Amino acid sequence: MNDTPDHYFSVAPKGEADRAEFTLPTAKGDLSVITEGGVFSHGQLDKGTAVLLDFARKHPDVFKDLPRGDLVDVGCGSGPIALVLAAAIPDRIVWAVDVNERARQLCAENARANELPNIKVVSPDQVPHDTSIAAVWSNPPIRVGKNELHQILETWLARVDADGRTYLVVNKNLGADSLRTWMEQLGYVTEKLASSKGFRVLKVTR
Repeated sequence: MNDTPDHYFSVAPKGEADRAEFTLPTAKGDLSVITEGGVFSHGQLDKGTAVLLDFARKHPDVFKDLPRGDLVDVGCGSGPIALVLAAAIPDRIVWAVDVNERARQLCAENARANELPNIKVVSPDQVPHDTSIAAVWSNPPIRVGKNELHQILETWLARVDADGRTYLVVNKNLGADSLRTWMEQLGYVTEKLASSKGFRVLKVTR
């Protein structure tokens, strides 16, 4: 018998679904987001994601000066970031990426229910390698472990187009500043755009 507990970064959570719902304000109006157990931020919008999306709401220029290309939500969970991006820029494809099968099912369901056909929900290896990526948005899975987190970020930072950018939200107490230093050591320009409720919003460029 496998007694390993479910995590939001589990590939196939086994626990009860325990459905819950919350409302998400977007450029398209309030959207309904269905969540389930075993998926990140069950039943409510995560505090870090809320900080990132609040920053986007207050700075709509982040959607207006993008280079050509698609957007990617890395670690989409039930899809709040992807939903906001897709509603704000309906003429762009938004790739909602997660290793968690239940998360992908939920995100796809939420995209359909909220009539956002420009969201494509996939596993990380299903984003075509020739995809032009204008921006990555992510509340990255800090609790997956430092080495795996670094591997995830290195992969996606490298995939962003040369004139693109990455927006991350990271808890200060879970290593936001050290993560910023690490990305700078890799040669990326990393700027703190906002700080709220213990979270940093970081912009990363080449």
